[in-house]
Amino acid sequence: MTLHSRYRHPVWLAAGVRTPFSKVDGALANYDAIALSVPVVRHMLDSLPGGKTPDVAVWGTVVPNLTWSNLAREVLMDAGAPATIPAFSTVMACSTSMIGMIEAAGMLDDDSMQLALVGGVDSLSRIQLGLNQRLSDWIRRFQKARSVGEKVSHALSLKLGDISLYIPGIVNRTSGLSMGEHTEITAKEWHLKRDDQDQIAYDSHRNAVDAWNRGFFDDLVIPIGEFRRDSIPRADTSLEKLAKLPPAFDRTSGQGTLTAGNSSPLTDGAASLWVATQRGLKRLPSHVPRVKLIDWEIAAVDFRTEGLLMAPAYAIPRLLARHGLSYQDIGLWEIHEAFAAQVLSHIAALQSSEFLKHKAGTDHEFGAFPRDLMNPNGGSLAIGHPFGATGARILSQAVKELAAMPSGTRAIVSICADGGQGTVALLEAG
Repeated sequence: MTLHSRYRHPVWLAAGVRTPFSKVDGALANYDAIALSVPVVRHMLDSLPGGKTPDVAVWGTVVPNLTWSNLAREVLMDAGAPATIPAFSTVMACSTSMIGMIEAAGMLDDDSMQLALVGGVDSLSRIQLGLNQRLSDWIRRFQKARSVGEKVSHALSLKLGDISLYIPGIVNRTSGLSMGEHTEITAKEWHLKRDDQDQIAYDSHRNAVDAWNRGFFDDLVIPIGEFRRDSIPRADTSLEKLAKLPPAFDRTSGQGTLTAGNSSPLTDGAASLWVATQRGLKRLPSHVPRVKLIDWEIAAVDFRTEGLLMAPAYAIPRLLARHGLSYQDIGLWEIHEAFAAQVLSHIAALQSSEFLKHKAGTDHEFGAFPRDLMNPNGGSLAIGHPFGATGARILSQAVKELAAMPSGTRAIVSICADGGQGTVALLEAG
């Protein structure tokens, strides 16, 4: 079956590189978002033969910083890239560098725009604290005071309660709940079992360790100083060890099933990806894995009534139905593992005819979900989840795996994001 691409000209994704991923306050704790990104961008630029360069760059991060606004431009300048390359930043929570890929793909025209450098980063170890808004407002007004009397008067207006720091939290602004607290609600709604969640986590660690041992990541990960390998995958984990961990987000009801073992850890890291037209591919080394980007879907749900991370369960069936595909037509599934419970809730929804018809809005027959084809080289539970980098990490990983498969084999890459949003891409081996 020949799939109809959404693009007039073929768009390709080519694997990029990333840093090793490390838990917060670990091996990468001294690197901020720019310092993590620069070696990745420099490696990508240096890999282009003959001094060639991309036509545009898109880079993103989720954790804000007062030191810069357009992170993409700052990273390229520090990496020594030609100042003539336009660069802009983007953000969509955990889908940040995947939405950057979608944005870049839409900009390519195979003429003036043929090759884009895309990626993202987050340093959870280097979160910048700020003054609360009342204290910030007071300081600005104090600076504007012209006379000594005005300054003294303004100084006396400062109240003790105004003096405090703003400390960002990993919570949804609207609900005030963390991602884990939201996912605990989803796990209960879908009646997800603890042992099933631990199995997803165990499989993720086992697959990631196996992938590292057989060299799968050797050309996808570059060293940062002496740090050369992801520190999170555990060869010594077991279902028995995972089962002993206490609930992390619901410690009081006796029904909590999310633990530190089946939830992705706070992580530092940066990752990249190439997006190219047919002519743009000619600028890349011939050995870089590449696959076709056929189509994508973006979904959003009202997380006040639906699970915060459930949007991909809407996007996947809509994307497949548009092309007349079933689950069995997909040879590789890369599903972001924010939590094992989130993955299992997506699978449960994808196999529920009621959900597919009344929520996703399709009567298409998809068949059984092939869980054995999911995340064969490990996922975010084992590798880690630097929010802005996850999209590029998963896409590059999928590109390399898919490119080694027979021509015409297809992959689905799915990422859920805070705010009740999600992005899904349909890829095909060329």
